[in-house]
Amino acid sequence: MENTVNNNMIDTLITSNNVRTPLIVEDAILTFKDVCVSYAPGKNAIESVNAAVEKGKITAIMGPSGCGKSTLLRAVNRMHELYDYIKVTGEILLNDQDVLKMNAMEVRRNAGMVFQRPNPFPNMSIFDNVLAGYSLNGIKLPKAEREALVEQSLRNVVLWDEVKDLLNKKGSFLSGGQQQRLCIARAIALKPEVLLMDEPTSALDPIATNHIEELLLTLKKEFSIVIVTHNMSQAARISDNSMFMYMGELIEYDRTNTMFTNPACQKTEEYLTGRFG
Repeated sequence: MENTVNNNMIDTLITSNNVRTPLIVEDAILTFKDVCVSYAPGKNAIESVNAAVEKGKITAIMGPSGCGKSTLLRAVNRMHELYDYIKVTGEILLNDQDVLKMNAMEVRRNAGMVFQRPNPFPNMSIFDNVLAGYSLNGIKLPKAEREALVEQSLRNVVLWDEVKDLLNKKGSFLSGGQQQRLCIARAIALKPEVLLMDEPTSALDPIATNHIEELLLTLKKEFSIVIVTHNMSQAARISDNSMFMYMGELIEYDRTNTMFTNPACQKTEEYLTGRFG
């Protein structure tokens, strides 16, 4: 099936059996082409995912536990290669460059990762935590530039006013929600092309969760964001586009409003209405 896409336009293909195929995105920041991830020979945890992530938007990846959503996200950041038994095939294009063929450190500079539980480096001050990406990559900055970068990064996550007099204290001194904002500041300090978030609010209380969600809506003005979430209400509140995964396959990918009000696939409808998951 052929489809003509105008500049900055996003559209959807509908197959003859009314199963909605992945969104056609022209202004893509991240593209998955036949991506498979296997934990054991002959058995894929992710099966031939094809999709493009739109630049400057929040894309949510939803699905029941074990469906492969975090596995897909971690493939972008090259986390799987830390384990010899995990194999990733296909192409993952970040601005048309295959991350699987790039230098791993370069990938992680351009695809910042925020994990489920806040993980500030425990032996580092708040100041040094923000700059950890530069330290780990051997990038040295003048003192004035370091100070300006720390302040701006903390302001971007609405944490500066809370910690500006505590910059020499360890990051573990902060509350859970503050720690997660510090981790986001650490990720965006490197000015990545895309921000990957693996259930970043699942360990937080409702107030801290609300702060993070408001923060993401602000950050999407500067960063493209991909967020794995088990919280369907969260996806509905903050995402522009949503993927639904089930048993390692991408079942449906559409504008969030469309998916939640008129899902094309029965499995998507069953998941969204709480019949499983």
